Formats: sequence, C-alpha cells, structure tokens
Amino acid sequence: MSLKPSIANPQLHLGSPDISNSARGDKPPSLNPKDKKPSSVITVLIAIGANFLIAIAKSVAAFITGSASMVAEAAHSWADTGNGIFLLVAEKKSIKPADDTHPLGYGKESYVWSMIAAFGVFMAGSIVSIYTGITEWNAADTETNYTIAFIILAIAFVLEGFSLVQAYLQSKKQGEALNVSAVGYVINTSNPTLRGVFFEDLAAVIGLVIAAAAMGMHVYTGQAFWDALGSIIVGILLGIVAIFLISRNRDFLVGYKVSTTMHDYVLSELLSHADIDSVSYLHLEWVGPKKIFMVAAVDIAGNQKEESIAQKFEAIEGQFRANELFQEAILTLSAPNAKPLKLMKANKD
Repeated sequence: MSLKPSIANPQLHLGSPDISNSARGDKPPSLNPKDKKPSSVITVLIAIGANFLIAIAKSVAAFITGSASMVAEAAHSWADTGNGIFLLVAEKKSIKPADDTHPLGYGKESYVWSMIAAFGVFMAGSIVSIYTGITEWNAADTETNYTIAFIILAIAFVLEGFSLVQAYLQSKKQGEALNVSAVGYVINTSNPTLRGVFFEDLAAVIGLVIAAAAMGMHVYTGQAFWDALGSIIVGILLGIVAIFLISRNRDFLVGYKVSTTMHDYVLSELLSHADIDSVSYLHLEWVGPKKIFMVAAVDIAGNQKEESIAQKFEAIEGQFRANELFQEAILTLSAPNAKPLKLMKANKD
C-alpha cells in the first residue's frame, strides 16, 4: 500500500459529508511542497485591501449624504476589513505544528477565529444596519442629492466584485476536479477562510445593489423610509450570512466527518495492504483545514506475533502520516468476529 503524491491534487477535496449523490468527491491528496503560500491567504489579502478602501469611501459618502443605507454599507465594509484580519490570524494560528498540549495540532484554531470573524459581521454589520434603518424610518421626507453616493457604490461594486471573482475562480478550479459547483465547494470545504471571504463578498455585492435601489427609490419618491428600508434589508442579509458561517464553523469545531468518497478511498487503501484482511472500524474526522484524524481497527492476515503486528502497524501508520492530508493515523486490532466494513459508495449504488 502506498499513498502516492500522484493520486490527486492535494487542494482538490471537500471537507464534508456528501452534498449530493453525484458530487461526493474528496480527492485524496499529497501536498505539493512548492506551494508554500496558500491561495486562500492571497484571497484574504485582496479582500482586506478592497474592503479598507471601500470603507473609507462609504464613510465619506454617508457623512455627506446622511443616507441610512450608506451608513449600513460603511459599517459593513469596516466590519469586513476587521474580519479579514481575523481570517489571517486563523490561517497563521492553524498551521502551528502539533505539540504535547495539542497532539492533533492547532487546525481547529482556524474555525475558532473564523467564527469570531463571522460573529463580527453579525454584530458590526447586521445590528448597526438594522438599528440605523429603524431610527431613520420616520425621518422627514426630503429631496437628497445622492450623486456622490451612487458613484462610490459603483466603485465599491467593482472592487467587491473583483474580490468575489477571485474567491469564485479559486473555488471553481478546486470544485471542477470534484464535479462540484463553486458554491457547493465553498459550502462544504474544510477551509473556513475561503468560505468566509466568499460569502462576505457575495453579501457585500448584493448589499450594494440593495443600497443603490433603496436610495434610488428615495430620490424617485422623495420618501425617506425607502432609504431606511434598504438599511434594514442589508442588516438582515448580513445576519443570515453570519449565522450560516457561525453554523458551519461550529460543525467543524464539534467534529465533522469526511465525505463518502474520502472514506471509501482510505478504506480501499487499508484493504489493499497485503497484511490487512479486513477493517471493522474506521473513524475519519476533520481536525483542521485539509487535516484528517484517522483511527482504524483492522484484522491482520495470518497468525502473527505481537511484535510483528506492532511493526506493521507502525509502518502503515507512517505511510498515512507521510501524506500531509492526515494529521494523525492510528491503527488497532479488530475485536474477534467483528463485522468487516464495506465501501459505502458501493452499498449506495
């Protein structure tokens, strides 16, 4: 048995259970040592730069026009800038090597900091936006010149759109190898940084359209409640995205199993080994972005001595640990007469 680097591209895998019967495809990877700087870090840096410039522009427009929708958009962009920093912290913290206090590594740090970032969106974006809309709901109807605001929204749309396209292209590239859509990949990937940037940028683009429409209706009708309504809708949108991101990070924090395809791949690799007759138990759990913890109970072929079995276990475990997708691999003997596992996908087909 061998886990060859040529089996698959290391970054093309999902960190989740099945998302459909036709898209179950975690590809078993072996990391390319030349790829030192994760593409998700580049995606976050682009998002931070775009959001910082946009936040300044929106704040100026909100001050000049007094628009509730622009106040909401400014709060959103400042929150996204701060959240981007949290996501960078998540990337840095999660790659720390395992030690005595954290034998499975620090991969779940990524989900902790990503959850903090998502909560930041909810607090700084959703609450501020909804509160601003409510307080401005009964504002006096006025004729307002929103020219500068519309210009800034247009520029922001281009910048946010560029950041979103960057995240989309990255997701599409990785999803295509799995026959999964870009959105499907982002939802199910074990990489919370990519998911956070993608959905924050998506919410930002939609929010810009909502804000522009709300201000446009204010200009057209002269009724200020349209502007306030836009702020409230943007706040609700941000709240939905934040709750979704918090939920996904929580899933991985409490223990999230791998997909059927990855499960079958590992089981097949174990069964292909000459010294293994069967596998009665296989636990595969994500313990960080692209990091799996494996525990397997196997039946060794023949009547081998304890010392020989221990050596064979160590060799097999070492083969899995050599693949950077696996944080840890542990083998133990199956209980007498334990029922052997079969490939999950074969059972469904």
